[in-house]
Amino acid sequence: MSSAEAPAPGRARDLAAARHVLVHLLTPMLMCVGTGLAYLGAFANPSPHHMPVAVVGAGPSTAALAQTIHDKAAAAGDSLDVRTVPDRDAARHLLMERQLSAAFVPSEKAPELPVASTNADTSATVAEKVFTPLATARDEPLKVTDLAPPAHDDPTGQGIFFLLVAVSIGSYASVAVLGGAGAALRMRTRAAFVVVTSFAVSLIGAALAGPVFHIVSHGLWGVWAMAWLYSAGILFLGVGLHTFLRRWTTLTMMVLFVMLNFTTSGGLYRPELLNGFFGALHSFWNGAGLVEGLRSLVYFDHVQLGRHVLRLALWLVAGLLATTLAGLYERRRRTAAAAPPHHHAAPAARGETPQEHEEREEEMDESVGV
Repeated sequence: MSSAEAPAPGRARDLAAARHVLVHLLTPMLMCVGTGLAYLGAFANPSPHHMPVAVVGAGPSTAALAQTIHDKAAAAGDSLDVRTVPDRDAARHLLMERQLSAAFVPSEKAPELPVASTNADTSATVAEKVFTPLATARDEPLKVTDLAPPAHDDPTGQGIFFLLVAVSIGSYASVAVLGGAGAALRMRTRAAFVVVTSFAVSLIGAALAGPVFHIVSHGLWGVWAMAWLYSAGILFLGVGLHTFLRRWTTLTMMVLFVMLNFTTSGGLYRPELLNGFFGALHSFWNGAGLVEGLRSLVYFDHVQLGRHVLRLALWLVAGLLATTLAGLYERRRRTAAAAPPHHHAAPAARGETPQEHEEREEEMDESVGV
């Protein structure tokens, strides 16, 4: 070989390495695009869609006021669902049952707007903007009464959402470790790690919510239990998916439990302030189950708590099913690998044993952090 031709193998290796890097840069680029589309698509232009409100009172004048508000809302695109309730106690009941965002109590002297800000502070703010002109037209200030104020150390009421973020990150990041570094372990061993890891993540979340930052003042064991259901569901699902998706697991987990999860949880904007797609996901996604379940536990006397816990449990069942299927698939693959060599002509043609072929794939997975 001449001296001029000598560098060629080195250039070939460099080109192969560059292609390898470019292929794996596709994942963070897709994460960037996906996160931007999800967050800006959900939060860039929040506006009410069928937001439930009420006018308090009886008689023709109350009905006429409610119809006027409804007609104005309809002209703006069905932004409000307006109803009438007979008295303030009825309005309070519906607010604490989380069936209303606000209730307007007309009065010649002191018009009032009862809200429950911990149901969603942003919805209460939107309702205040809607009803303030009605009071201003009568030259009276609107009195906003918060029937369910947030904890003293969580004035915005969004601490539960940030607890969701912390538990989510701890959970889906652990999938990378258990799926990558733990790939050599049998599935039942990884499942045991999932139980322990989810217990640790949920315990950290409960500690942050209670004694560290005082986001919740009671029901701390319930907070821990729901955080465990949520974390275990993510971990079991992620570990199961890793068997089939390999290096695409991280992107998939980001899509499921960041892009579609945080945006639809209701932690920042309730579904009535989101567009139809994200608002619909709120009804069954697991992040919404955790946020709404914690709100029901901490602020609303367990209203609809069972439904939210059931949602978290169903996600856990889905995770257990994914892990079971992955375990069966891996067992069959190990059985095939132990068969006579002629069953594995493709790896042998490259000078690899089946075990070496699997180990090389696992090393590639680990090299991209999955």
